[in-house]
Formats: sequence, structure tokens, C-alpha cells
Amino acid sequence: MQTASTNICERLCNKSIREISLLLNILRSTVSDIITKWKQLGTTATQPPNGRRHKMTEQG
Repeated sequence: MQTASTNICERLCNKSIREISLLLNILRSTVSDIITKWKQLGTTATQPPNGRRHKMTEQG
């Protein structure tokens, strides 16, 4: 049994960034950013922000 991600990979793995962007109808820069993120982190999930969060202030 194949999963959706397997089917997508089979269709897109050997394509160029330009071909992928045309097939999915998204910008080439977006495709490039996703591929770079995958190569660096091994995932495309959003990562938590670095550093301490800003202090909340009372508005009243």
C-alpha cells in the first residue's frame, strides 16, 4: 500500500524546481525554500521561534 507522500515523491523527485512549481502552481522560490528546509532539518514542519518571548503588557 502506498501513502500519499510516496505518490508525490514518485511524481516529483526527479523533476527540476521549475517543473515542480509548474505542476503544483506555486512560486519557484517557495519550492526552493521547502527543499532547502528539508535538506537542513529533515522536516518541513514549522519550528518554534528562537529566544525569549516578548513581555506581555497590560492595556487598559
